[in-house]
Amino acid sequence: MSTHKFLFFISFFFFSFLSFSQQNQGFTVSGQVSEKSGQSIPFATIIIEKTDLSLISDENGKFIFKNVKPGKYNLKITAVGFSDLKKNIQVLENDIDFSVQLENELNELESVTVLGRSATDKVNKQAYNVTAIDAKKLHNSTLDLAHALDRVSGVRVREAGGVGSRSDLSINGFSGNQIKVFIDGVPMDNFGSSFQMNNIPINLAERVEVYKGVVPVWLGGDALGGAVNIVTNSKPRTYLDASYSFGSFNTHRTNINAGYTAKSGFTTEINAIQNYSDNDYWVNVETADLVTGEYYPSARVRRFHDKYKNETVILNIGVTGKKYADKLLFGFTAGENKADIQTGARMITPFGTRYRRGNVLMPTLKYQVKDFFTKGLNINVSGNINLGEEQTIDTVNRVYNWLGDYIQREGLGGEGGRSLLKIRNNSGIATANITYSLGERHSFMLNNTFNTFNRKQSDELVPTSLLYQQPRKSQRNVLGLGYKFDYNEKWTTSLFLKEYFLKTKYTQSYNPSGNAGDIAYQEYNDNRTNLGYGAATSYYLRQNLQIKASFEKTYRLPTPDEIFGSPNDNIEGNTALKPESSNNLNAGVSYQTSFNKVNALTFDVNFMYRNSNDFIRTTFNNNQNKTLTLNQDSVNNYGVDGEIRYSYRNRFTAGVNMTYQNLRNMTKYEPEQNYVSDYYKDRMPNIPFFFGNTDATVFFYDVFKKGNNLSVGYNLLYVHAYYLYWPSRGADKFDIPDQFNHELNAVYTFADGKYNIGVECKNVLDNKLYDNFSLQKPSRAFYIKFRYFFTKSK
Repeated sequence: MSTHKFLFFISFFFFSFLSFSQQNQGFTVSGQVSEKSGQSIPFATIIIEKTDLSLISDENGKFIFKNVKPGKYNLKITAVGFSDLKKNIQVLENDIDFSVQLENELNELESVTVLGRSATDKVNKQAYNVTAIDAKKLHNSTLDLAHALDRVSGVRVREAGGVGSRSDLSINGFSGNQIKVFIDGVPMDNFGSSFQMNNIPINLAERVEVYKGVVPVWLGGDALGGAVNIVTNSKPRTYLDASYSFGSFNTHRTNINAGYTAKSGFTTEINAIQNYSDNDYWVNVETADLVTGEYYPSARVRRFHDKYKNETVILNIGVTGKKYADKLLFGFTAGENKADIQTGARMITPFGTRYRRGNVLMPTLKYQVKDFFTKGLNINVSGNINLGEEQTIDTVNRVYNWLGDYIQREGLGGEGGRSLLKIRNNSGIATANITYSLGERHSFMLNNTFNTFNRKQSDELVPTSLLYQQPRKSQRNVLGLGYKFDYNEKWTTSLFLKEYFLKTKYTQSYNPSGNAGDIAYQEYNDNRTNLGYGAATSYYLRQNLQIKASFEKTYRLPTPDEIFGSPNDNIEGNTALKPESSNNLNAGVSYQTSFNKVNALTFDVNFMYRNSNDFIRTTFNNNQNKTLTLNQDSVNNYGVDGEIRYSYRNRFTAGVNMTYQNLRNMTKYEPEQNYVSDYYKDRMPNIPFFFGNTDATVFFYDVFKKGNNLSVGYNLLYVHAYYLYWPSRGADKFDIPDQFNHELNAVYTFADGKYNIGVECKNVLDNKLYDNFSLQKPSRAFYIKFRYFFTKSK
């Protein structure tokens, strides 16, 4: 019996046994925790003293104890920023329900949470190394999701240019496909180029969770170095959130989020996103006059062929709040994009007519139900398939320089390779997440994530090409089983197992006869299975002092683009790629305190160690016009990231975070070499190893009119110098210098937050900024955003 079948059989038997074995042996004690003002207090700790019963209230301050035996009890209720409260209760012959109000121990410090953070969010209380961003506090900014994440310790978002450019996410040195991105727990692996993190507005999210290293089992998939989960507001409600921003380089962004929930439970939601930019920002390049040959070693020119636009609509219709379904939504995502291609993998040669376009056509299903047949059994199922396509258009036979001049060449051809190539990946994802709670202490999780990929290619310039008729298929499945033990409000521990399965089908060309032009294809099937495991634990030494640690043996399966290549993204395939594995260890400390009744301070520090084998890294191909992924036999990484934040009343907040990561090549002997590699123990190239952020915001209240508020903020991103190539290459390693990115912002809200205006200046000092190889990012830019927000309860 295979491992995944065995895990499924054991978990099914266990859930079935528990659902029949649990019996009601007492009464229910429930209630709600709130402030004196009536505002609910989320995630308060409630303890029934002299028993083993304790729990944390939900996001609405509500809690419920089940199976409480008759008797007299003392309840202790605690929450960060509030005085402790004790309450006597009597459990006699009936269930009881009550409410309690806590006194704010900080008096005037009514809003002590820091901008962009949720100090009392239960996500941050997990045993995993996780940071939660409160996206609601950033909804008036012009930030997209990618640039909001760029302010988190340990995280770098690397872009190839301006709006709509290719980007990837790095967490503690691991990047790209090693990091998995989810929306409400659903992987974004197959969303296509029309729906990427740097073109999704921050308004789509209510909260963004960043897991560094070990990832909980309920987030299915094969993350190697961390994950990001974008959490939307899934509460049934009627609302409208509309915004529009414009700014430098003719940039326009529009976002409309709206939803309606009827008393019957009928629910409809729509999210519409639009982005456009000329991306004609200034860059510093080497170029020459095509006629005279005059050379300009440091010309400052505008990008002239880099327009980007995309439109995406997400529609969901269904029901919520039903006995048979807490949520049942049928949806459809439709979007399209068009992007001029200014350069290849480097800025050596500019293009003037080459471009790509794509679309997403994705039906979706979401189903959630709690207490399915038995108390504590919750099911969450989702599925989608992307039927969209991507195309690269390159049919004009010209040579351009950075001045925008060109020479027309004779005959057929293109700038980067003549092409009308269309690619349809037909990629789908199905996820199932089952959780079962046994009492207050024990919970069990089963998660399965299945990915399918079947690429179809065509090019009307070569309609009979055998190359585009070859199969490129893959299937990936990750099955996870987890257990969580909550001993009390202080100590929690999680254990999990994961099985990884990869199946690929492809062909390789060969010459059967030896005659010129004679090409045939040999079909290959490759199946791989790996088993991973891990654990995470957390303990509160004091109510505001938490220590945590986690470990995992994890695997990351190569993606279809890495195996088969992606011509539209200048990626060359590598069918010899093996899954990469890593032993990940995290340890951290978190501390929050307040003093003098008006000051609040939070402190977080996390240590990490990674020992990776068959590490998949990106480099140039032989022609340096495409990128290529390959396995590095052994890579070690250790480092630390930390953050300190301070708040004074609700008037001022400031913070600083820094990250150091030391990725080293521990491959002593390269393939087919019997001598020690020249790059042994070298720092891994093209990966920043020291960077950080600092920010400060001042708040002004009742500006011009009561209820109108103003905030003024500053943010600095610093990246220490690093090398593009192996350091041991000497003069050829290419130094990427220190980078400083200063940003200023101001937000004015009026009518109690219904109307909002935000202004921002990015790259204030107009510094040269780079993320990927030699690709320069935008120069100084100004933006303004208008937002209208309305909501009402169900």
